[in-house]
Amino acid sequence: MSRDRAFFWRRVHSLSGLIPIGVFLLVHFGINYTAFYGEEVYNQAAGLMDQLPFKYALELFVIFIPLLFHGIYGIFIAREAKMKMSVYSYEKNWYFYFQRLSGILVFIFIIWHVWTTRVQVFFGAEVNFQMVSELVANPFFLLFYIIGITMATFHFSNGLRTMLITWGLTVSEHSQKAAKYGAIGVFVLLTGVGMVAIFAFV
Repeated sequence: MSRDRAFFWRRVHSLSGLIPIGVFLLVHFGINYTAFYGEEVYNQAAGLMDQLPFKYALELFVIFIPLLFHGIYGIFIAREAKMKMSVYSYEKNWYFYFQRLSGILVFIFIIWHVWTTRVQVFFGAEVNFQMVSELVANPFFLLFYIIGITMATFHFSNGLRTMLITWGLTVSEHSQKAAKYGAIGVFVLLTGVGMVAIFAFV
């Protein structure tokens, strides 16, 4: 791949992590958080999403295709950058490693999550409070949700930090340090929301 093409696709990859994937993550967390207010409120929120026009087209082109692109191209970037890790500082090496690891784990989690929820709709199931509650009643699945949520929030928040570097918005050491603390704040906030949401189903 030429240098210009690689530059372009890396920008598209970093942007896809924010729009639409990151936006969808925030919306998804927001809907799940409504479970904190009870079964009826959650079912109403989830029902509104199911009533969106062109729902299947939106899921395909706004969620699934961008996710596949981001995941597959992310693996390509990780393999390409692996040989360069030695030039990074110790801290950056760990961030790099966990970003790739979290990406793989989130990819696996999303496949499982889609299978146990959205795909089941085609077999007559309904995505509602009871469905999720029955899933997390299994301690293994609850643990899987906790890990998946934590990995997703880390990958998103750290991805925001690296995106700012990739797009040349945080060039100085001071700005990169501020972005790192900002990313930590986003991670803590989103993880907290995610944990409150999932334990509302328990």
